[in-house]
Amino acid sequence: MKVYLDNASTTRVHDRVVDTMLDYMKSRYGNPSSLHYLGREAKRVLDDARESLRKAIGITGKVIFVSGATEANNLAIKGIAYASRSKEYTGKDKSIIVSSIEHESILEPCKELEREGFKVTYLPVDPNACIDMDALENALRANKDTILVSIMLANNEVGTIQSIGKVSEIAHRYGALVHTDAAQALGKIPIDAKGLGVDAVTVSAHKSYGPKGVGALCINDDVRLEPIIHGGGHEYGLRSGTQNIPAIAGFKALLDITSDLIDAHNSRVKPLRDRLERYILERIEYTRLNSNATYRLPNLINVSFLGIKGEDLLIKLDEHGIAASTGSACSTLRQKESHVLRAMNLSKEARDGSLRLTLGIYNTYEEIDYVCNALENIVDELRRISPYMMRGVGFEPTNP
Repeated sequence: MKVYLDNASTTRVHDRVVDTMLDYMKSRYGNPSSLHYLGREAKRVLDDARESLRKAIGITGKVIFVSGATEANNLAIKGIAYASRSKEYTGKDKSIIVSSIEHESILEPCKELEREGFKVTYLPVDPNACIDMDALENALRANKDTILVSIMLANNEVGTIQSIGKVSEIAHRYGALVHTDAAQALGKIPIDAKGLGVDAVTVSAHKSYGPKGVGALCINDDVRLEPIIHGGGHEYGLRSGTQNIPAIAGFKALLDITSDLIDAHNSRVKPLRDRLERYILERIEYTRLNSNATYRLPNLINVSFLGIKGEDLLIKLDEHGIAASTGSACSTLRQKESHVLRAMNLSKEARDGSLRLTLGIYNTYEEIDYVCNALENIVDELRRISPYMMRGVGFEPTNP
């Protein structure tokens, strides 16, 4: 049996999305900048997709289509930072605040801005990966020139959902803009940008049954943004390059069923996740749940197994036809230790033994029962030869 439990990395594309994209590849393939009938038809779907996204996430401003969440996050961080410059300004003393568990497409642009003279504050999190609101307020009070606070809505490694409404309330009191990376949240939990009080939102299609290669940065009309890609002046002059109309049309098809996807995650996916999680924590000794048990995505489990390397666990799971991951797919090839689990102050053994299992709408009870049995046997096998277990190294388990 083949079981895919790596839906936080990417998802199978929904059949409705595939059918829509094929139509725009084979029959309606115009460039939206062209004036002829095919161009006008492409422009029409581009405008319709913007409106669908505004409706899906509750924002009324600009929708800037880009290649995905990484580009959207770079555009948000760098674009807002560069727009804060005046003719005399060199970048010195301007401040940005982010959490210590952001995706690397937030953290790496921040490091680049630090090299350019901006100040960046990295907020700590508690053992449930929730940001410290007092630390946020203290950072804003200490840095009067804070231009932007960027906190992800739902974490990609442990699934914790942040109190973004509270973040916006605090940040706006000090005159800072608020951006949230909602790439993992789309299609799984409701997103109400206006209700959350955010000024900018990042979304991506392929994390929620859409195609790879398309995402968007959505901003309120009063947000000043400098482009980081220059050329023909597409997307309000903020992101040059011919728009990927087949992917955008597929994204629109996905957005039109977002409410159905959210319902499916709550009614079908979450019970499957809970079934798998209970089995792991109750039947497999020395395991630890690495997330907020209440405020997290309905499809994600991050758990540590004492005495096992996560990479070894992945290899054995793959031999049984089970696809999983140890953390962010964007950094897997570099085999880096999880900065998220480190920020949560987990022990090295807990970090080394972590496993992320992310379910989707196509998983079944039969598959989950298969994974439960296979995982128990694999853990037992690996622990029998584990140098950790032989040394008696451990951590405090969180089994119920």
